[in-house]
Amino acid sequence: MFMLDIAIGALLAVAAIVFWILRQTYLHVPAHELKRLARSNDQVAGLMYRAVAYGASLRVFLATGMILCGALSLVMFVAATNIWCALAIMVVGGVVAYVFVPGDELTRSGLWLAKQAAPGIAWLLERLHPLITIFVQLVQKHRRLYVHTGLYEKADLFELLERQKGQHDSRIPDSEIELLQHALTFGDRLITDVLVPMRSVKMVAVDDAIGPVLMDELAKSGHSRFPVYDNQASDIVGLLYLHDLVGAKHAGTVADVMSRKLTYVHENFTLYQALQAFLKTKRHLFLVVNSFEELVGILTIEDVLEQVIGKPIMDEFDKYDDMRAVAAVAAKREHAAHKRDKTEPVVAPADTDPTAGDKEVIQ
Repeated sequence: MFMLDIAIGALLAVAAIVFWILRQTYLHVPAHELKRLARSNDQVAGLMYRAVAYGASLRVFLATGMILCGALSLVMFVAATNIWCALAIMVVGGVVAYVFVPGDELTRSGLWLAKQAAPGIAWLLERLHPLITIFVQLVQKHRRLYVHTGLYEKADLFELLERQKGQHDSRIPDSEIELLQHALTFGDRLITDVLVPMRSVKMVAVDDAIGPVLMDELAKSGHSRFPVYDNQASDIVGLLYLHDLVGAKHAGTVADVMSRKLTYVHENFTLYQALQAFLKTKRHLFLVVNSFEELVGILTIEDVLEQVIGKPIMDEFDKYDDMRAVAAVAAKREHAAHKRDKTEPVVAPADTDPTAGDKEVIQ
């Protein structure tokens, strides 16, 4: 009986280790990733997903099997020897298993074991799932199971995205991760950090004559919107849009074509508030004032978007007014999409004209 009890105890201890290996293997790869791999005809992932698809039921089943086999193994060792000797055997066996069985990485033996066990576990869970679900619901009802994300502040999420860039099997391009990082933090910056100060703003006088000289000067500035002043630079009376000069009579003045709709924002507003204001008012340029109601600069929607995407809006996007350039870009993308058997829409940016109001202050 001594040897039989020892043999049964050893087999149960091995079974507990097997349950542990299965748990570490099945839970190492998220269920949604296994599902993606299974859809791409990955045989191992398909078999593993049959078990992982049961979610909490699989975790309860494996944990119960590991604990039950471990407890029965201890009982058999106690029956064969004594409590202290049995505990010593279990401790030594646990240490050996911890050292030689990887806990945080996949192994060939673990994958092979998970593949072989998946059909049987799926068959059992198909029948035990209703009962396990009732048990889990009872536990959650009396004691909420709460899984903490480990994130507390935006800095934690930023660090998570930074670690994602170094993950060897990441399928998220670094450029998209950086875009998420900039979008996550741009709202912490203030308008005063990115505004164009008045000394650097290209302005036009209200009585400037419209003609080739003015149009050429404005076109060379690289901007499309210009504050209009009367008498002195601090007296802004309107905005001149470069496209409004197209077709305008050369005999007129800036006052004839400018827009008198002005919108003011405070320099201490966040960029997130500024973006919301741009979306709400459908304007493309704000005049920025300080607490003394002094004009300190201008803010364009491009200034905010550059902070969101983390890079300047380059002149290459001006090509969207060229039909051939747009068609060439679209053709190139469609050709690349065809290779991947996917379809990606190509969207060209569109301008929105300013609307409503003479002067408006964003609160």
